[in-house]
Amino acid sequence: MSSQIPVVVAGALGRMGAEVIRAVVASEDCTLVGAIDNTPGKEGADVGLELGLGELEVAVTADFEGCLCAVSQSVRDAGAGQGAVLVDFTHPSVVYEHTRAAIAYGVHPVIGTTGLSPQQLNELKEFSAKASVGGAVIPNFSVGMVLLQQAAAAAARFYDHAELTELHHNRKADAPSGTCIKTAELMEELGKQFNPAEVDEHESLEGSRGGRRESGLRLHSLRLPGLVAHQEVMFGAPGETYTLRHDTIDRSAYMPGVLLTVRKVRTLDALVYGLERLI
Repeated sequence: MSSQIPVVVAGALGRMGAEVIRAVVASEDCTLVGAIDNTPGKEGADVGLELGLGELEVAVTADFEGCLCAVSQSVRDAGAGQGAVLVDFTHPSVVYEHTRAAIAYGVHPVIGTTGLSPQQLNELKEFSAKASVGGAVIPNFSVGMVLLQQAAAAAARFYDHAELTELHHNRKADAPSGTCIKTAELMEELGKQFNPAEVDEHESLEGSRGGRRESGLRLHSLRLPGLVAHQEVMFGAPGETYTLRHDTIDRSAYMPGVLLTVRKVRTLDALVYGLERLI
């Protein structure tokens, strides 16, 4: 057990949570020690049996802090860099409290739930630094998306006109996605203004032109059943367009990034934002 990374999954019976549990169980260096989910009627059920993985001897619990406390106590004498890891795919309404609670219990948070405001993110970074508990908030665990973001940031040097579109399933609660916002932030690091006005625009239907950031970048969100997660960045210039696009076909695409983060987060002494900080 000492060589294994203890992992707690919040949102264990959700689509992403279930995929994370499958990845953790299949890995050679991680072990599932907690499964948190508030689905009615599932309290006490073996999470492995619920997900068709066979008995894992890990019971589903709705007691978030109770689970963190128990896991924290079980590894309290393991030494530096040997703490437990929380992987959270729950809901934007609780992600701040979940992240702060994990840090308070000395459990390293790996947060895939988006919806944290810049102020909340800064508060959590300060709190984790004071507690010396490393963590990671990752808007998107896909390595391909990190490559798209880096390409978008590079292209932004050469184009003054750009718009971003993200497309997700219709059960995603927040819009625009954290991934899309992160992409815009990377493009904005140049400090330039985008999309200078060439006409006095007006919308006959409010919101038709998407959300406009202070930099002038416009972000558009689509929500439809059948989609998983997709993003497009389109640049325009006289006589040409340049389009970057990433498509997630299956949630398994995120699992290498999740496991990479789980393995690295215990070496950090504060909260980081974005998968590119770990690659």
